[in-house]
Amino acid sequence: MSSDTALRAEALGKRFGRRGRALRDCSFRLPAGRVCAVVGPNGAGKSTLLTLAAGLAAPTEGTLSVLGTTPAAARPRVGYLAQDKPLYPQLTIAETLRMGADLNPGRWDAAAAEEVVAAGDLDPGSRVRTLSGGQHTRVALALALGKRPELLLLDEPMADLDPLARHQLMGTLMAEAAQHGTTIVMSSHVVAELEDSCDHLLLVGDGRIRLSGDIDELLAAHLRVTAPESAALAPHTVVDSRVTGRQLSALIRPAGPVPDAWRTSAPSLEELVLAHLRNPGAPSLVEESAA
Repeated sequence: MSSDTALRAEALGKRFGRRGRALRDCSFRLPAGRVCAVVGPNGAGKSTLLTLAAGLAAPTEGTLSVLGTTPAAARPRVGYLAQDKPLYPQLTIAETLRMGADLNPGRWDAAAAEEVVAAGDLDPGSRVRTLSGGQHTRVALALALGKRPELLLLDEPMADLDPLARHQLMGTLMAEAAQHGTTIVMSSHVVAELEDSCDHLLLVGDGRIRLSGDIDELLAAHLRVTAPESAALAPHTVVDSRVTGRQLSALIRPAGPVPDAWRTSAPSLEELVLAHLRNPGAPSLVEESAA
């Protein structure tokens, strides 16, 4: 495993007893130093993937390497913010941060944690149980960033934040990535909240990796076309197509030049994601794979 790889999965699968599989046959590689969006509908397997990467559960099948080693061995170098953002409600903010320092000797960056709290105009003496949802998220993120992780895993981090708080905290994360080269992996089912900040994509659908790779490269590999109803899309790979009136609209992965008569445009990230989710049978595209 090279040091430029944050996560590598090979035929990764996770089963939960009789509930069936949460993940199946997932293979991908996430380069270090990237800001990665993990997107997909609720129940697709996003949280399970982050839980495995955090070393809090073990795969049923295949392997997952984190920072060049096992998830358990990498845990001191990984920050993880679960979807429910668990904190001790009886502690004050200051006590919560001191607990973070005690649990992470030799790695704790008190200034970084306190800066995140101060940016939210929070009283360090306030007890966690008195905080709003957005304030609770800010303290939990301060705890994760204070650890000064090499890999930061965030499960739906912005779900309970208002638009201004989302913008502020996203700015904090981008500064962390730029200053320290931290690899950040954020899950969400809302593509729009990640589109402007992330440069890498993992699209999870029905427990499988549908798309994986650099966002610009994934977008460049697809083309949105409008053609006459009778147009033949072969030999291009068709991700999504529909007929409206006498026109055929499709999202394709071109196998070569398309006819001049077709109108073409580049898809947005949201169009790309939705097209793949609407059509589970469409061929997946995994760049920089583990293969």
